[in-house]
Amino acid sequence: MHYVKPINSRLYKMHKFAAHMKTHPFAILLVILCVSLYQEAYTQARAPGSIHNIQVEGRVHYGFFMHHHREMEVFNRHFPAFELSLQKSTFGANRWEVLYQYPLVGVALWHSPLGSIPEIGEAFAIYPYINYPLNNHKNRSINFRLGLGLGYLTNRFDPIENYKHFAIGSHLNAAVSMYFDFRFKLSRRLRFVAALGLTHFSNGSMKTPNYGLNIPTVNAGFSYFLRAPNPYLDRRLLPELYPFEFDGKKWFSVELSGAMGTKDMSQQLGERFMVYSISANLLKQVSGKSKIGIGLDATYDASDKSIVERKNIQYNHDWQLIKPGANLAYELLMQKTSFLFNLGLHLGSKEKTEGDVYQKLAIKHLLTEQLFASVTLTAHFGKAEYIGFGLGYRFDFKYY
Repeated sequence: MHYVKPINSRLYKMHKFAAHMKTHPFAILLVILCVSLYQEAYTQARAPGSIHNIQVEGRVHYGFFMHHHREMEVFNRHFPAFELSLQKSTFGANRWEVLYQYPLVGVALWHSPLGSIPEIGEAFAIYPYINYPLNNHKNRSINFRLGLGLGYLTNRFDPIENYKHFAIGSHLNAAVSMYFDFRFKLSRRLRFVAALGLTHFSNGSMKTPNYGLNIPTVNAGFSYFLRAPNPYLDRRLLPELYPFEFDGKKWFSVELSGAMGTKDMSQQLGERFMVYSISANLLKQVSGKSKIGIGLDATYDASDKSIVERKNIQYNHDWQLIKPGANLAYELLMQKTSFLFNLGLHLGSKEKTEGDVYQKLAIKHLLTEQLFASVTLTAHFGKAEYIGFGLGYRFDFKYY
């Protein structure tokens, strides 16, 4: 493919700077999200003896690129990665810690040269995580660790300077870490750790291209308590009632929310478009961990207008481009923070290039007992479409 560099290099540099600046709201909101997720961990610091539960952990990874697009197969390389974490044990200061068998919470720094491929560059990430025990044994455990934070790629796609890097179009990205983790007690303060999992970088199509980077790795390392572990660590706390928590009575909730985001279509249509959505979910709390329910939503994607015009599809009004949808909903709760999953079907619209089936993953955080903020990724068959940032309000009804 041949590209012609603009004659006026100053204009070209200004265009690049403006494009880079558009990623800053994404970065700022991701930072806010990370802080809100990690806020729960710091509530532990007020508990007596909590400083004795802090651990430092180091791991060495070895992995490769797992490509889900054929054109990405040119980047086929094995490489190491390195991770340093600060974490601490929980012991029931919040009810979700009890429900999830007292997980570890921490924050990790991650780095990899990504095979020293010139077009790809290197990767850096920082993310808070929660390590959930899947079994309960005094000296060994199997866990599932989930982390979400910010990633930085030193190289990105550029139509002039780096057109071979067609994986990701932005330096700043979301970094997602998922590992099945084994921990073995070597001494009172030292643990051996090993894991198998996946690290993923993506910007949610806020800047195209956005194929993303998927990096499966195996890793091993050691965890060390900075002080002797709290002698009361096994005396788990269990208060009778916590704020924001399920009280065992029969409740259902109606949640109304609105969100907006941007969708980069510069590769296809030459510009960026706004996306707006509203939604309503009817949810019933079935346990301290879970809610299930149904939802309705409506989305207006401004790029649909350009697409139907290019396809010569006739329509009378922009209202015909709105996508109404119905979905099934499941919410996983951790006190004020929760994960909401929706699997739905578009019920209409003149433009449905991506198909009728859609998925949503939302991270919600309660600002008050009823008001919440959310970050939602909408996808079609696993392909990220856009990220929406929104606010919502929850109405609770007790029927017993």
